[in-house]
Amino acid sequence: MIERSASAAGEGLDALAAELGPGGELAPERDAEAYRRRMARRQEVQRQRVGERSLEKGLVLVFTGDGKGKTTAALGLVLRTLGHGEQVAVVQFIKGGWQPGEAKALALFGDALHWHALGEGFTWETQDRERDRQLVQQAWQRSCEYLADGHRKLVVLDEVNVALKLGYLEVEEVLSGLNLRPELTHVALTGRGAPPALLQRADLVTEMKLVRHPFREQGVKAQQGIEY
Repeated sequence: MIERSASAAGEGLDALAAELGPGGELAPERDAEAYRRRMARRQEVQRQRVGERSLEKGLVLVFTGDGKGKTTAALGLVLRTLGHGEQVAVVQFIKGGWQPGEAKALALFGDALHWHALGEGFTWETQDRERDRQLVQQAWQRSCEYLADGHRKLVVLDEVNVALKLGYLEVEEVLSGLNLRPELTHVALTGRGAPPALLQRADLVTEMKLVRHPFREQGVKAQQGIEY
C-alpha cells in the first residue's frame, strides 16, 4: 500500500509538471510576474519529483531501433562513467574488423577501460556462420566475466541485440547473465531488433528512429568520426 501510494504521488507530480510545462514561449502568460509565478511553481514541483525518487540501483539500458546512434549513446555513458573515476568494460559482438576512433580516444583511460572487439564484421563480410557463432559465444563468456565483476560500474554489450536477432545467442542466456551483476552495476545493450523479453526486463529503452540517412539517400560513404 505504501509503495502504491508513493507511485501514485509521483504520477500526480509528473502530471502537474506536464501541465505547468517547460516555460519559454510555450507558457500562456504574457505578463512577467505571472510567468515568474508559473516557473516558481514548476521549480517547486520539480524539487518534489526529485525528492520522491531516491532509489539507487544498477540499470539495464537498451538502445535499439533502425536509426543511427545506438553505440554512440552507450559510449556517451562510457565516457561519463570513466569521468567519475569508475571502471568500465566494453564487449563488441559483431564489430571487430576495424579499430574505431572511440577505441583509440578512450585508450587514454588506461586500465580503467577494458575494450574487446570480438567480432569480425558483418555476416556478409565473414560469410562463415559457424565461425560467427563461435566468436559470439566467446564474446558472451567474456561479457559474463565482466557482468559478475564488482569492480566494473558499467558494462557495454555492443551489438548483442544483433547477435540475438541472428540466433547466435538465446535471450534466456542474456537475461540470466544480467542477474550476475552486483547490485549497482549498470549494463547497456545495443543493436537493432532487441527482443521483447529483453525490452520487458530493461529499466530504460530508447529506440532510435531512422528518418534520413546520407548513405541511403545521397550515396555518402562511411566517414571517419561519424561511422567509425
